Amino acid sequence: MKLHLIDRSTPQNASFTANIHEGSHFLKIWHYHAELEFVLILKSEGMCFVGDAVEPFSAGDVFLIGKNTPHMWLNGEIYFEEDSTLTAKSVAAHFKEDFLGNHFFETPEMKHLAELFEKARFGIKFLNLETQIIEEIQGLIDLDGFSKTMAFLNIMNTLAKHDGYKLLVSSGFLNAFQVSKHKSLDDVYAYMFKNFNKPISLDEVAKIANMNSSAFSRLFKRINGKTYSRYLLEIRIGYACKLLLENKGNVSEICYDVGFNNVSNFNRQFKFLMGCSPTDYVKSHL
Repeated sequence: MKLHLIDRSTPQNASFTANIHEGSHFLKIWHYHAELEFVLILKSEGMCFVGDAVEPFSAGDVFLIGKNTPHMWLNGEIYFEEDSTLTAKSVAAHFKEDFLGNHFFETPEMKHLAELFEKARFGIKFLNLETQIIEEIQGLIDLDGFSKTMAFLNIMNTLAKHDGYKLLVSSGFLNAFQVSKHKSLDDVYAYMFKNFNKPISLDEVAKIANMNSSAFSRLFKRINGKTYSRYLLEIRIGYACKLLLENKGNVSEICYDVGFNNVSNFNRQFKFLMGCSPTDYVKSHL
């Protein structure tokens, strides 16, 4: 599973695209593109992998992901079962920073939008949005031409002034990540995100990067500001938190679902990262 460059270029008669994406599950590909990606989840749930972050998503969630920021939308395993009747559905818009011209967003009136697009490099998850803005995003699909462009700008204006949001990607990853410079790690990230619930040894991922274990460990820590084992642990515990809050099983079951081989170690590592036991974590969120 490699990091893919996807062509999201817009048709000649449009400055940006806004479409409904619907299927049995979302595109399970670790990818990036030159366009920013704006997404409203309408149906389904799962985990969004953005840079070095793992973030749960569900219906009603809104994300803005910057240009060339690697990401993947991964639905739960039940969506991939042969007899599943579940569907994944979203409104997704793709646009370039200069989709209205080279200098449009450099004007004083548009400065806050330019700042929003720059912040999107970290991946933004908007929190506590009002119903009205959700309806406006859905309404983009029914518009075209001038009306669609103005509606989109109004939505971006609202989001740029919205106080509730979460930045996903760490500064260390963002500063170090370059698609052309660290191709050896692109495949490692993709492999980890796809197989984090299975045993993954340091030697295994070092081999994927065509490096020896020592050299790989040094490079990985320099780029991510954390060791490979810590990075993998955060992915597993992050997914465990999602399963716990969604009541997808008891602690023992979830322990094995996210790649641990015994419950005591899972509880210990969970408390190390989250500051509380899995049971207390659930209680604190009820």
